[in-house]
Amino acid sequence: MRARLAAEKLTDRPDHSLVGVIRMPESSVSPIASIVRRIVWAFLALMAAVFLVYIDRDGYRDSNGDGLSLLDCFYYATVSLSTTGYGDITPVSETARLVNILVITPLRVLFLIVLVGTTLAVLTERSRQAFKLQRWRSKVRDHVVVVGYGTKGRSAVSSVLSDGVDPERIVVVDTDQAMLDAASALGLVTVHGSGTRSDVLRVAGVPRARAVVVAANRDDSAVLVTLTARELAPKAQIVSAVREAENVHLLRQSGANSVVVSSETAGRLLGMATHTPSVVDMVEDLITPESGVAIAERDVDPSEVGGSPRHLSDIVLGVVRAGKLYRVDHPEADAMEAGDRLLYVRKITPASGTD
Repeated sequence: MRARLAAEKLTDRPDHSLVGVIRMPESSVSPIASIVRRIVWAFLALMAAVFLVYIDRDGYRDSNGDGLSLLDCFYYATVSLSTTGYGDITPVSETARLVNILVITPLRVLFLIVLVGTTLAVLTERSRQAFKLQRWRSKVRDHVVVVGYGTKGRSAVSSVLSDGVDPERIVVVDTDQAMLDAASALGLVTVHGSGTRSDVLRVAGVPRARAVVVAANRDDSAVLVTLTARELAPKAQIVSAVREAENVHLLRQSGANSVVVSSETAGRLLGMATHTPSVVDMVEDLITPESGVAIAERDVDPSEVGGSPRHLSDIVLGVVRAGKLYRVDHPEADAMEAGDRLLYVRKITPASGTD
């Protein structure tokens, strides 16, 4: 049975069977709060039973033969909901029945919580996960899929989150359960599987994704993931990381819009740090969106059309026109046009040491 499920494509399986493959973010509710909530629901159920018994009390008979009082109704509802039933020893005085309601029944409820609470929690959580998964798969659009949650993947997720993207709109695909657990702790949706498989990427919603970040540990895996993602999502923005510069053209041919050479970029920064460490600090500041300054992108304002980006108060680095980037000193960027987007330096927080 397990071998058959492993060989079966994920896209052919119903949503409820994907619980464990896709993991939805869990709400952080403390055990005490969870128990209190269950006790409240049990109390409400008890009140409903008492009400039903009380309004129909003429249909019940007590062994005393004197009819049912409100206390009798509480007693009947209590022993019924707690599955106690009737035995050879039954409380007959009001004091004994009051003790049964206020003391014995809470102890029974506590016993039931301890005895079957774990099983109920597992079943309830699985059902809740299945429901959330089904709702998410039917509604998710324009999300970000990150394939690989290593050092590069985690940094990419941090950058996307800093841009204000909702964690539930970020899907992490990885084969390492420990990595997926770390991503789930941040509120991200996770998919357990290899990003080189098209059915795994389909389950992650790549065909409807806005962007795909390929942060695989190996260049050959990055090429295969990029090729598969481009086939599934022809219009998505695909950004891939590669270790060796000689493989950049393979990523481009596979459909990557942008390719980052991780080893060479790190090597350049290391080399620059030996003689211009301040430049490295500034570059690090620019690519860290949480503080200081950062590179941002915005639309050209209608009042700015026809002007030069070099005359703006913003520090403009380039102009994006029809999907192509022109540096600010390029002749094509001399006059801004409607529909252009500007790459500029945005101030996030005041620099340390300034007034």
